[in-house]
Amino acid sequence: MAKTRFVALRRDAFKGDQVFQETLEIIKFGVLRLMRNTTEENAENTFSVDKNGDSTSLDDKELIPQERGEAASKNEEDLQDRRDFMELFEENLKNIREGKVVKGAIVQIDKEFVLVDIGYKSEGQIRIAEFTNPRGGVTARVGDEVEVVLVRKEDKAGRIILSKEKAGKVKLWDKIEESFRKQTTIKGRIISLVKGGLCVDIGVQAFLPGSQAGLRPVRDLSTLIGTEYDFKIIKYEKRDENIVLSRRAALEAEQKALREKTLARLEKDALLDGIVTNIKDYGLFVDLGGIVGLLHITDMSWGRVAHPSELYQIGDEITVKVLKFNKEKERVSLGLKQMTPDPWIQAEENYPTHTKVKGKVLSLVEYGAFVEVEKGIEGLIQVSEMSWNEHIRHPSQILNVGNIVEAMVLSVDAAKKRISLSMKRIENPLDTRID
Repeated sequence: MAKTRFVALRRDAFKGDQVFQETLEIIKFGVLRLMRNTTEENAENTFSVDKNGDSTSLDDKELIPQERGEAASKNEEDLQDRRDFMELFEENLKNIREGKVVKGAIVQIDKEFVLVDIGYKSEGQIRIAEFTNPRGGVTARVGDEVEVVLVRKEDKAGRIILSKEKAGKVKLWDKIEESFRKQTTIKGRIISLVKGGLCVDIGVQAFLPGSQAGLRPVRDLSTLIGTEYDFKIIKYEKRDENIVLSRRAALEAEQKALREKTLARLEKDALLDGIVTNIKDYGLFVDLGGIVGLLHITDMSWGRVAHPSELYQIGDEITVKVLKFNKEKERVSLGLKQMTPDPWIQAEENYPTHTKVKGKVLSLVEYGAFVEVEKGIEGLIQVSEMSWNEHIRHPSQILNVGNIVEAMVLSVDAAKKRISLSMKRIENPLDTRID
């Protein structure tokens, strides 16, 4: 009876398990073949001699030798089919062993247990509590597919004991072991401070030494509590449930991969995206992906930049141009202004003599004022070109840094990057003489 019941297993119980599915198909084919043979035998027996000796029956002796041989061969084939069927049945039972995660289908739910068909001799039992949510509701439904662990094939009462919760734990430990073996990263959440480091939840609790919390020493480890990161497992002892993690190793592996990718793209005049990691008086340090380059203050803008922090802050994203690259020393010089044309190239064409311009006063010196005509182009208004009426000894008598002034172009020397401007000739447009 148990054998017949095994053949009638639900197809859904094996869905997703290729070994069980193939086994089931083979067994099904064998059963159909046996049923067909049995049907043929019954048909032959119907056409036999009854107790009174019907004349329409055939005596076995009347069978010709050829037919007798075919019948014997057919019986041997049926016998072999039965043997093959039993071998497949026994082999399938061997595949279902205690502690293994298998898939099954829920076939019945009562007050105490959920019955799950896993393709064994009979259904296995799981306590209803494993399918009960915090509000007391049962989450199981007949026909649902579920992954379970075979806890015991048969207890004292002959029952098959299964567990859904243990299946989750087995899969988790398998995942942890695979991550350790292949040295891949595993995601975890830092939950508390412990002696010497931090406690991390990766499904089970693991230890993160303080020295492994980052690429550089972390002064206050408590600032990491509640954060999620990728870690590498550097020590794994399943028996003692001892797992040691390293965020530093994960970051180093990530940096190495990024560095190799960046090195493949690094060449003169290449445009790369990066992140500002540090700011100094002389420029910015930009992380290009595992390799840090320097963007000097003189290469930030065609215009005047007093300090790099005027344009960028730490953490800002930036696109830069590679000016120089020393592969042996891995030193990279970057440029920003080089991504746009030098404005002095078109200065003579854009600012012919007698052109009126407006600009911002950038600085004051004893002999005049420097005015920004456009980004990258500054002109000088000498003290003698500031007023017709007043005798000005210092430009601060009539100007302040930041003032917007109107002036006339007196001359342009693009090669020396100089423009001479005049304010007083704007006041008296009739006098356009240039000294």
